[in-house]
Amino acid sequence: MDGFGVLRPIRDEELELMLQWRNAPSVRRNMYTNHIISISEHINWWRNVQDRTDQIYFMYEYDGLALGIVGFNKVNLVSRTAEWAFYASPDAPRGTGSRMEFLALDYAFNNLRLHKLSCEVLDYNQSVIKLHEKFGFSTEGVFRQQHFVDGAYYDIHRLGILASEWAMISEDVSCKLSKLFRIKK
Repeated sequence: MDGFGVLRPIRDEELELMLQWRNAPSVRRNMYTNHIISISEHINWWRNVQDRTDQIYFMYEYDGLALGIVGFNKVNLVSRTAEWAFYASPDAPRGTGSRMEFLALDYAFNNLRLHKLSCEVLDYNQSVIKLHEKFGFSTEGVFRQQHFVDGAYYDIHRLGILASEWAMISEDVSCKLSKLFRIKK
């Protein structure tokens, strides 16, 4: 996926950077865990992730710069399903989310060989819901008033995409993104 960037392992020296991004108000607002995470809480979480086979996290890098995190959770290689989430650095350039999403879908279906990839998005994060839909995700349900934050309840949108659906549109999406970002194929 030359021109889109890369998903690569997260280096230990990047854990503090990852935590800075995660604690940024613009990122925290769209997560289930939205309190300020301490460094010790973050390190403990990361140690636990390292011991699990059902979670995989990547640093997204573009043009030599670390710009975001892509995570796969509940990876089940028997049923070939997983959930995913991502967040970009608060100062990431425009288009970073699209690049990350393309690489995540490519990894999910071509490396993990998943049958289905799912995600959940808070209702007020309509831009990400629309982004997922542009990449072929379909809304599979809405958990009404499921998430409580800042004194109010919010819906959670459950979205999913099948490998067969991604296979039908991935080349078209790649071409559109290449034109958008002026990437030579």
